[in-house]
Amino acid sequence: MIALLQAGYYAEPHAARYDAATMGMFVLIIAIGVIGFIVQARLQSVFKKYSKVQFPGGLTGAEVAEKMLRDNNIHNVKVTHVGGHLTDHFNPQTMTVNLSDSVYSSSSVAAAAVAAHECGHAVQHARGYAPLTLRSQLVPVVQFASTAATWVIILGLVILASTQNELLCWIGVGMIAMSALFSLITLPVEYNASARAVEWLQTSRTMQGAQLAQAKEALSWAARTYLVAALSAIASVLYYVFLILGRRD
Repeated sequence: MIALLQAGYYAEPHAARYDAATMGMFVLIIAIGVIGFIVQARLQSVFKKYSKVQFPGGLTGAEVAEKMLRDNNIHNVKVTHVGGHLTDHFNPQTMTVNLSDSVYSSSSVAAAAVAAHECGHAVQHARGYAPLTLRSQLVPVVQFASTAATWVIILGLVILASTQNELLCWIGVGMIAMSALFSLITLPVEYNASARAVEWLQTSRTMQGAQLAQAKEALSWAARTYLVAALSAIASVLYYVFLILGRRD
């Protein structure tokens, strides 16, 4: 009887601590979601604002991209047009800088900043920037892991409920952790591309003064979206860790 009472005495504080930790995780996830919404809304606002500001050079986003590539002695990358809004990206497989509707033919500060940022990735590729190389290598692994992870964890929890075997659950967590790792590696890739873009815009005198400051602001808000994504990915890993540990009680 004493042993049972002692077990209950120790189990209750443990459960209370777990419940508090779980509640804390939910609050963290909600907070990150709110911050992400605010950052995304601010990015859209800044981009919209500076999409109306024409810079003195009058170059379109496509022309800015082509000029930056030439200045960096990159001649095997083609600047192309893709549909959508803020769907701009550099594709190392096709060696193309793909600019969206709102960037390709626009001569605004925002368009020039985005075009230069995407060319920053092309420069990274040409210079063998290690984080970009690593991120590219992880793409197929992360695509598979992000698709399968949730199902693996669900199956793992079913097995855990009947056999107390956690192995499959932790494999699923490992898969989700790959996405978090990918998000963390993405941070230096994106920040470095923006830094290269700003440096080139300044040294090439494509932008100066107020327009350069506006381009920096637009790129800084874009970079913050990747920071929020990384925090969200880490929170997801922690959520599933607590979920699995809670099944032990």
